[in-house]
Amino acid sequence: MIEARGLVQTFHTGQGKNKKEVHAVKGVDLDVAEGEVVGFLGPNGAGKTTTLRMLVTLLRPTAGTARVAGYDVATEPVQVRRSIGYCSQVGSTFSGAFAGDEVVDHGMLYGMSRKDAVAKGQELFEKFQLEGLWRRMNKNMSGGQKRRLDIVMGLIHSPSLVFLDEPTTGLDPQARANLWEHISGLRANEGATVFLTTHYLDEADALADRIIIIDRGEIVASDTSDNLKASVSGDQVSLELSSDDQVATARDKLASISDDVRVDGRLVHGRVPRAGKAVPGLLRDLEASGVGLEGIEVIRPTLDDVFLTLTGRSLRDADEAAEPENVDAETAAPEGATR
Repeated sequence: MIEARGLVQTFHTGQGKNKKEVHAVKGVDLDVAEGEVVGFLGPNGAGKTTTLRMLVTLLRPTAGTARVAGYDVATEPVQVRRSIGYCSQVGSTFSGAFAGDEVVDHGMLYGMSRKDAVAKGQELFEKFQLEGLWRRMNKNMSGGQKRRLDIVMGLIHSPSLVFLDEPTTGLDPQARANLWEHISGLRANEGATVFLTTHYLDEADALADRIIIIDRGEIVASDTSDNLKASVSGDQVSLELSSDDQVATARDKLASISDDVRVDGRLVHGRVPRAGKAVPGLLRDLEASGVGLEGIEVIRPTLDDVFLTLTGRSLRDADEAAEPENVDAETAAPEGATR
């Protein structure tokens, strides 16, 4: 459904002597198969949004090629748009319009008859728990209802590929969990391939079949969540000792099954491959040596650990400048694209 090779995006900011070239995306290769749910992760400024904008034809690539739903994003942008659904991060509905009217109008823009658009829209309203809101304005909806309405707008024409750009940003935990259920059902109920960008690690972990991580404009990892976490060198094992004089013994025992042991007061930490199998033996050795524990904690690696291992920084770090929004003529969107 998505095939990108050597995708590049270069922005030019400032003017005259202050003009600067910013390499937002540097030769990205992407492959997304039909029926996949892919999570696309990266901190602010990593190139995530820029890559997405190129794939949905809102930004022309500086170099490289990309085919989405079988069409070239640069030479066949109209066909791409007809084949995809897109839920932007900021939403696409007008606050002063009735929800049903917006959905029907959106469907008709894709060539649907009013009758078919109404029928499909009402079917989606029921699926996404928006019953009774057909004649309600967007401004009178809750955050979760607005985001579900955005997704309905993206699905009205039954696209084969759906792009969701941070669909749960700003929602409370209950609304996020509710929307997760609907996103999970997109493939099963609508037969859609889903390309999901998110800052929430637990969201990608729960929803995506495969996770792609981008950092500084380059893809640094692409695999299942379990495989990525398994690539980190072991589970984090933390021992809390009963007394200071037992720390050295506990450190040596943990070092026998870990190459990365750290001591912090009475806490001894180490990464242990397959800790579930190794820890029982460790506990027996500690008991035989007379080492008393106040507590033990075993933590499986997270996606944030994966990113920290791959790049040397946390996925949650957001201290870099965001990707530039204003571009010059060299990076203008294709003719007819919405900016």
